[in-house]
Amino acid sequence: MKTILKNVLLTVVAVASVGSVMAQEQATASGEVRRIDTTKGKIAIKHGAISDFKLPAMTLVYEISPALLSTVKAGDKVKFTATHENNRYRIDEIKVDN
Repeated sequence: MKTILKNVLLTVVAVASVGSVMAQEQATASGEVRRIDTTKGKIAIKHGAISDFKLPAMTLVYEISPALLSTVKAGDKVKFTATHENNRYRIDEIKVDN
């Protein structure tokens, strides 16, 4: 009985791990920085549709590392790479697009 229960638990953990990997998506897009909140590590970007995320054109607030925020300011046109995972959007790379 213990062996069966152990195998079932291992299977559940394996399936859960695969599910979380599959839930992560990454996309590259461009847009305009609208607002920055350095204390909360947030940036609002107005962008066109992002098909990889199935998002229409909108202004969306992303999580972002404070180190990345030092390279941009409100009003900048930017190109960025973002990750969507667990219903959260995070900027992984961002650069001003002249």
